[in-house]
Amino acid sequence: MSFEVFCFILSLIISIALIFLVIWNVIAFDDLRTDYKNPIDLCNTLNPLVLPEYGLHAFLCLMFLFGGFWIMLLFNVPLLAYHIHRYMKRPVMSNAGVYDPTEVMNSNELNRCQREGWVKLAFFLISFFIYLYRMLYALLS
Repeated sequence: MSFEVFCFILSLIISIALIFLVIWNVIAFDDLRTDYKNPIDLCNTLNPLVLPEYGLHAFLCLMFLFGGFWIMLLFNVPLLAYHIHRYMKRPVMSNAGVYDPTEVMNSNELNRCQREGWVKLAFFLISFFIYLYRMLYALLS
């Protein structure tokens, strides 16, 4: 098995994990919008998942960089840059994470977080099918 096949099999597995994390995020914000969950519980649930999501995506980008898959890397770099920017501009808190309970109930912030979740879900679903295609192409070559 070549490195290309291994790389895209691993990227498929990582994409599935990222899709799961983003769906969890979207459902949590929908629960907050419909008052099934309070902001403190939401932030306590989602903040521990931020660093694993960002780390998995950074690992995916590093794997594409070391493998020389430049198109896949260029496809993923804008989201990686957004993740870095988002984490650097996070509210001042005592723990890691990007969601603050006092700000997340603001309607603008809530809409932005939900929109961010849906855009990330679309991105990861598209990338999943691209990785699947590249894996099959590498297997059949």
